[in-house]
Amino acid sequence: MNDLRYQVDYLTAMNKRLSDSEKMYRMVCDMSSCAYLYYNYKDGQITLLGNWQAFFPLEIKHIQDMERIFDYIEEEDVEKLGAILHRETPSVEKLCCECKLRGKKQWLECETVIGLDADKEPCSKVIKFRDISRFKQQNDELTYMAYYDMLTGLYNRNYFVGRLTEWIERAKKEKSVISVMFIDIDDFRKVNDGLGMLMGDELVQLFGQFLGTFCSENVMVSHFNSDTYCIAIYDPCGSRNVDGIYRMIQERIQSPFVLSGRQEIEITVCVGVAEFPESASSAIELLNNAEIVLFKAKSIGSNEIQYFDAPIIHDFLHHVQIENMLKGAMSQKQFSLFYQPQYDVESGKLRGVEALIRWRDENGKQISPAEFIPIAEKNGSIVSIGAWVVEEALRTYAEWRDKYGVHLIMSINISAIQYKRKDFVSNVISLMEKYEIHANEIEFEITESVLIDDFVEVIEKMNLLREYGVRVSLDDFGTGFSSLSYLKGLPIDTLKIDKSFIDTVITDDSTRIITESIVSMVKKLGFETVAEGVETEAQYEYLKDIHCDNIQGFYLGKPMPKDEVEQILTSQI
Repeated sequence: MNDLRYQVDYLTAMNKRLSDSEKMYRMVCDMSSCAYLYYNYKDGQITLLGNWQAFFPLEIKHIQDMERIFDYIEEEDVEKLGAILHRETPSVEKLCCECKLRGKKQWLECETVIGLDADKEPCSKVIKFRDISRFKQQNDELTYMAYYDMLTGLYNRNYFVGRLTEWIERAKKEKSVISVMFIDIDDFRKVNDGLGMLMGDELVQLFGQFLGTFCSENVMVSHFNSDTYCIAIYDPCGSRNVDGIYRMIQERIQSPFVLSGRQEIEITVCVGVAEFPESASSAIELLNNAEIVLFKAKSIGSNEIQYFDAPIIHDFLHHVQIENMLKGAMSQKQFSLFYQPQYDVESGKLRGVEALIRWRDENGKQISPAEFIPIAEKNGSIVSIGAWVVEEALRTYAEWRDKYGVHLIMSINISAIQYKRKDFVSNVISLMEKYEIHANEIEFEITESVLIDDFVEVIEKMNLLREYGVRVSLDDFGTGFSSLSYLKGLPIDTLKIDKSFIDTVITDDSTRIITESIVSMVKKLGFETVAEGVETEAQYEYLKDIHCDNIQGFYLGKPMPKDEVEQILTSQI
């Protein structure tokens, strides 16, 4: 009797423990955001646990009811979900799949575990459904960021380059052509500066949306950076080629882009074009060449298109080489000054000299100023080079004055970049004091291009220099915008007539009339004249006849090193 009571009590306790365990497990499942389906093979019953109604608003009691789940799953996911639901063989690997609820943005992960009895036969199965919509959304966002530009929605640069690489491998096999167009909005900086970066971004978006209309199976469009885009065309033909797309771009930009603030912006674009396999053998090389050609187009002007040409690449690489060599030229003391004499036409006496920079690289090769000065102005190295030229010229002049007792005019060319520096005038004054040079012995030459950039600021500095007594000369007159009317407002002492006039002054009547008019007018304005590029006696005699004040050129003296100038100074003592 006691044994029976003990067994009853034991079973009661066990049942209570099982009931408590089941209650605990149900509570845990109910608190979970997942849904669980438990299947007992012995009685064929199914138990639903957890957040089941959030996924499937249906009751499942028997194994055959499981097929009803497929009604809630997108058609393309039914087969892989069925493989999980009906699996009967246990595996050490995690068995799961992802599927999407029909007509919703909700994604589920389905995972199953099969339990075995003592005979290694399936006795139970648990299927878990987990909402992974958030993770899928995050993954989609990461994928989008990996492939697309966030501002325009076009392919980003990295993905574009990757796909272009694949295209080139395909084109090699199919012996096809790939065209690449680099597109850049002209003067985009003015939009940012004038309207602000937000408006600039909106313009980039609008133009990018238009370019995106060209996208197709064989046309890729990418936003590379700022206002630069790239289009790749696989096997161009029909209207889907460079000329066709360029024509449609030109048609579109005939009308302004309307921003959200109702501002209307008209744009032009420059385009650089390169093709595989003509101009490159890899994606990077193809893009680089197209970009180089774009730079060439922009150097010509706005609204230009330029096609790949080997000399363009050669010139660009040479430009880069010069730019790299410039970095060490100053520290390695590769620069020197030559001086070209200027003579008074009537007396034949030496008026002064013009300081001209020369550069001989580490291999002894002479590099023309016409070649490296524009590069130095573009990369900013002209500031240090120009400062060295000014000080070296003044130091040399002070040495000649002390040694030979001469009082000449030292003419020095000044770039627009130097003029724009706030400390330019003060630095010049400091150097004149350092070498004890009278201001009227110094003449700074500026070109008309300096005036174009910032007329008011340049005039202010010219006036300031002249207040100190420094002479100012307008160089290369006749090669720029050369409006005779603006001369009356320029604070200059000297006007230099460009060599292009002197070259044909003897043979061309029109040139002769213009030259005589310039000399006559300049004299009446109170300026001194210097004719550049005088190479023959006939030119010299003509200039003397029309009362040009001074001449400079090969006829009386080429640019020469310091010691040769000293021979001239010795002869004039």
